[in-house]
Amino acid sequence: MLRKLGVILRMIKVEHTLFAMPFLYAGAVLAERGVPDSWTLLWITVGLFSARTAAMCLNRLIDREIDARNPRTSGRALPRGLISPGEVWVVVGVSLALLLLAAAMLNPLCVKLYPLAVGIIWLYPYTKRFTWLSHLVLGSALAIAPFGAYVAVTASISIEALLLAAAVVFWVAGFDIIYATQDVEFDRREGLHSIPARFGIPGALKISAAFHCATLLFLLLLYFVSPLEEVYLLGLVVMGALLAYEHAIVSPENLEKVGVAFFRVNALFSLVLFTSIAADMLVW
Repeated sequence: MLRKLGVILRMIKVEHTLFAMPFLYAGAVLAERGVPDSWTLLWITVGLFSARTAAMCLNRLIDREIDARNPRTSGRALPRGLISPGEVWVVVGVSLALLLLAAAMLNPLCVKLYPLAVGIIWLYPYTKRFTWLSHLVLGSALAIAPFGAYVAVTASISIEALLLAAAVVFWVAGFDIIYATQDVEFDRREGLHSIPARFGIPGALKISAAFHCATLLFLLLLYFVSPLEEVYLLGLVVMGALLAYEHAIVSPENLEKVGVAFFRVNALFSLVLFTSIAADMLVW
């Protein structure tokens, strides 16, 4: 039992859930103009973990045959037979039930938006089979976190929530394009769609940079429609520097630092986003 649990935790990369937590709480703090009550914090956290677990499991299930043929992913749990598809489906079912419970514990609007959230996370693994816009669908799946947290606090949808979600969509899509440069030849051979496979690595990196410029634009617009002040603007400068560094260390001739760009830089970006919003809302 413990061995299976370890396999599941490695399969869903539970440590990367921590990477998503800062922008979840950024949405909640911005909505509350401070720290939300403990009940809300509890259930948005449950919602994050359950949604991300379901999303990762669905991705692994739907792509298990493709993963088995890709040298980079053939060592994953399902291709190696460390866990069965039936067991992973059970995890998906439990996770989606917990997500629905979390929505019900928050407010009726969260429940109404539940099918949309599930639809996005279920759709994403299929998109690479028919569109190179799959990166934006992945971004939409992760943008559920700050958007959902904002709705959980306010029981409403506002321009603030939409701008923060849009920033996350283009931020995630931008770094996912960088990550996808590792699989260009495999994707082309398998007939899979991605921006690197469609436009080549040089073109893809330019599109990634454009997406990250869009991220900064949406975050700047957020400043003008919210009570955020100078501390947030300072954080925005730091976030811009981090994205510039991410693109500086990856080039068509040198993809060796894709892992650094994907994990470390974006983890810092997420943390700075939360810190700058929280400092403005809680301290200044």
